[in-house]
Amino acid sequence: MASNADISAWIALFIGLYALAAGTGELRNPNSWWTMLKELERGPALRLVSGLAALAVGAAIYLVNPWIGGDWLSIAVSVVGGIAVAEGLLIIAAGERFLHLGRMLLGRGGHIWAGVSVLFGIAAILAALSRLQMA
Repeated sequence: MASNADISAWIALFIGLYALAAGTGELRNPNSWWTMLKELERGPALRLVSGLAALAVGAAIYLVNPWIGGDWLSIAVSVVGGIAVAEGLLIIAAGERFLHLGRMLLGRGGHIWAGVSVLFGIAAILAALSRLQMA
């Protein structure tokens, strides 16, 4: 079992792996994020399930991650969990508007956001691995 000091690093590792995989997927299949947001925007049931998933994952991250005042990684992981909770609530409450805004911000330049996602993923993985004691 992970110690309290390692929990933030493990969460950051898995967030980084997710961001790296999502960004790589968008780079391999351009405009898939735009299409996904368009489909979510049109489907109320899919919006509800997606919002619930984001809310649940964000709440789990926020509740499980220990808040260590001087630890930047602990604070960053808690903030990511809080953002996921807010995103889930926005998708549930005003999904079509929120997703339309996201689609407009994404535009057809998904490759730029995908590159940012890949870089964020690599940074999160490296930050996590620098903290973990691999036995």
